[in-house]
Amino acid sequence: MTAAIIVAAGSSRRMGFDKLMAQLSSRTVLEHSIEAFLTCADIDEVIVVTDESRFSRLVLDQSQKKVRRVEGGNERQDSVLNGLLSLGSDVEQVAIHDGARPIVNPLSISKVLAVSEEMGAASLARPVTDTLKRADTSQFVQAAVSRENLWAMETPQCFERRLILEAYRFVQSKSLEVTDEVSAVEAIGHAVKLVINDHPNPKVTYPGDLEIARLLGRIDTPTR
Repeated sequence: MTAAIIVAAGSSRRMGFDKLMAQLSSRTVLEHSIEAFLTCADIDEVIVVTDESRFSRLVLDQSQKKVRRVEGGNERQDSVLNGLLSLGSDVEQVAIHDGARPIVNPLSISKVLAVSEEMGAASLARPVTDTLKRADTSQFVQAAVSRENLWAMETPQCFERRLILEAYRFVQSKSLEVTDEVSAVEAIGHAVKLVINDHPNPKVTYPGDLEIARLLGRIDTPTR
């Protein structure tokens, strides 16, 4: 059995308003994210880590799969751990996704899950193609940064349930701070395979990102 955990407990401080409930066409950002996993044939259940107020406003098609809510924590890693601890023992694989990535493609979800089943840990990502510069605190350029072998991480990040639970318990026991699941798994010394994403999958962080998502969301995205 494979579960999806959609992390949606953030406060949207950088956005200035609730970005997860912002409209993209006929759905909110979070509804688009959840629907991608509901339509993915390789996902058996969907858990949304968020507060009751936000969850109660969601309009979802649950005709094939039910969506359930888990309360979030103080930090993102606490929210992920809450989601992991809510999983049943029959769950073997788990896909963890940022609710603020609303146009993830169901085919991409299946692609990274297939690699995770083989390797134990995998993540969607894309090679860095921009020119990179390191700057000082006053934003003056100090040096160029080679982009060779550099990747920008995306979600979902997929793992054997046993492995990712072990990683997050280790992070908790050592009071470590991690910003994604790959970092947690790295902390226990397990390799993570990167899976190149062939479809747009931006994260909504600033107000301008909503317009980018609206434009990219008009691209047809095949489902299984």
